[in-house]
Amino acid sequence: MQHDDVIWDIVGNKQFCSYKVKTKTQSFCRNEYNITGLCNRSSCPLANSQYATIREEKGQCFLYMKAIERAAFPSRLWERVKLSKNYEKALEQIDENLIYWPRFIRHKCKQRFTKITQYLIRIRKLTLKRQRKLVPLSQKVERREKRREEKALIAAQLDNAIEKELLERLKQGTYEDIYNFPVHAFDKALEKQGAESESESSEDEEDVGQVEYVEGDEIDESDLSDFEAMDNLEESEDEQEMEVESSKSKGKTPVKGPVQRKRAFVEIEYEQETEPAAKGSSST
Repeated sequence: MQHDDVIWDIVGNKQFCSYKVKTKTQSFCRNEYNITGLCNRSSCPLANSQYATIREEKGQCFLYMKAIERAAFPSRLWERVKLSKNYEKALEQIDENLIYWPRFIRHKCKQRFTKITQYLIRIRKLTLKRQRKLVPLSQKVERREKRREEKALIAAQLDNAIEKELLERLKQGTYEDIYNFPVHAFDKALEKQGAESESESSEDEEDVGQVEYVEGDEIDESDLSDFEAMDNLEESEDEQEMEVESSKSKGKTPVKGPVQRKRAFVEIEYEQETEPAAKGSSST
């Protein structure tokens, strides 16, 4: 028959216990059913036939209870009750199931449930918060990846240069036929040309119907003199046209070649000197 005092005398301070951890100040208990974590008479789950504790499994809290009636059946020694996730309802469940139990066990169960609830809330906050993750990298792998990136970059630049050169030769008409020219590159070039033409046409269409106001140019004195010279030339051309029409009306055929300008009319007067009559008479 089980006797709590005998078990405590054997497992307690006198002899060895596999769950006991001694320090300079006090002793701790590593048993998973211990309600406080301390190694003493009231908290030992082995030396108490009537015992209760709170355990957490995958974020869910359970109330474990042990009674003397099930001491002969180790597979059914602990009774487990699932507690509600609501804090107040869980405390009510603890009070209902431990209504006739010692006040010390009931108070420690509530205290342990409070601690477990607090660290579960803290775990949820930390999981939602972004955290840094340190990933170890090997220097050999880094050097290898760097060399591969450099080689791939050089190969890509070479391919682009070859493609541009072939497209330029194709546009210039160096090759009469395409021969084995890659079809996808040729299609890509055609698509680029089509896109450029579409963009130009769209720009032209956008400018249609757009009203703009432009500042007028100022007229200088040199421009005025040019306008006067143009007026004089127009007047001379009008005179030449009038002369041609007059010649046609008289029946004369116009002279081929450039029209000669009419010279200005000049009147010339000649004066003759005569001897006076008085001198003639005297000589006779």
